[in-house]
Amino acid sequence: MLTSQRKKHLLDLLNRDGRIVAKPVSEQLEVSEDTIRRDLRELAREGLLRRVHGGALPLLGTPALVMFANRQHIEPGAKADIGRAAAALVMPGQVVFIDGGTTCVQMARHLAPDLKATVVTHSPSIAVELSNHAHIDVIIIGGKLFKHSVVAMGSGTIDEIARVRADQYFMGVCSLHPRTGITSLDFDEAGIKRAFSRAAADTVVLASPDKLDTTSPFEIVPLAEVSRIVLNRDTAAELIAPYQAQGIEITLA
Repeated sequence: MLTSQRKKHLLDLLNRDGRIVAKPVSEQLEVSEDTIRRDLRELAREGLLRRVHGGALPLLGTPALVMFANRQHIEPGAKADIGRAAAALVMPGQVVFIDGGTTCVQMARHLAPDLKATVVTHSPSIAVELSNHAHIDVIIIGGKLFKHSVVAMGSGTIDEIARVRADQYFMGVCSLHPRTGITSLDFDEAGIKRAFSRAAADTVVLASPDKLDTTSPFEIVPLAEVSRIVLNRDTAAELIAPYQAQGIEITLA
């Protein structure tokens, strides 16, 4: 199938179903997910759709939230690699925020067994992962459970975050774009992530391949407030270049 035919098929799917999910479409067309993502990026640049986590949506409309359990099956290998690289950035003695999300769970799993540090999190999943770590102190910030992401949220959560001064914040993201910055599908979750970022000396973004070059409705922080992005080493150079041009450190996992 020619590129033009593939793009027409994608637009037909979008008109019919109201969304595109990259993985099943790639299987249906017998091409790689990277090929579908490239097509979606080009269609987004042409103003024909809006790229989001895992696929695309029409330019107008409300994006669908994908539940935490289902997100664990999206890009599992890339998330493990990114988690391992992010874990290596934590230095002994540091106080760090670790966000919720499937890539951050992978980070928690890969923290060195002899690391002595303090992890502050609003994610029960992160706390459970670290419950058997011999040398890491875990501080859990509470609030109302946001079941989509399995994290605590609310005004009390933001108040507790503001009382901590962390060395680094490891942020899981819904969407990452050179122009629109870091964005989220949920208004309240964006506020929690913004509070974490403001309470940390450095913000490190963990971005699996499906999050790149996408935009969601609610801004978390502009790229000027991001110190580093951890990406999969297979990420295309042309996708990385706009972030490097803005002075952001890039770690390839």
